[in-house]
Amino acid sequence: MFSDTKKDKPMIENTSNQNIIAQGTKIVGDFNSEGDFRIDGVIEGNIKTTGKLVVGKEGYIKGTLQGTDAYFEGKFSGKLSLSGTLTLKSSAFIEGEVIVGKLAVEPGATFNVTCVMKGTVKEMNNGGQQQQTQQKKPETGKTA
Repeated sequence: MFSDTKKDKPMIENTSNQNIIAQGTKIVGDFNSEGDFRIDGVIEGNIKTTGKLVVGKEGYIKGTLQGTDAYFEGKFSGKLSLSGTLTLKSSAFIEGEVIVGKLAVEPGATFNVTCVMKGTVKEMNNGGQQQQTQQKKPETGKTA
């Protein structure tokens, strides 16, 4: 009545790709990931991820971070660029340059940065300028 293959399939489908950098671990270098991250250790380098990033209270990132969403309880120093939401808990300490879509800051968090928030209006304007540029190129090609 019950087979082992049916039990294995749902477990594999429900498994998420999550990377954990444990407390006491230090990584120096650049890396990319499509999965989620939890960092409780130290990373010095460039991180690029399409998943959600969580930095625990003991976590520290020094370098560049590009991604979608990030949730900080720990520290960050460098350039942070997110297309989604940056959430800072009260214990968070962020310094450097920040480019985000949305920002949520709890009272008590340290946020010493130059910050740019990119909204959908700016993205639409950029798209319109690119279309106009593309339309102008064939016209100059016809006159030449």
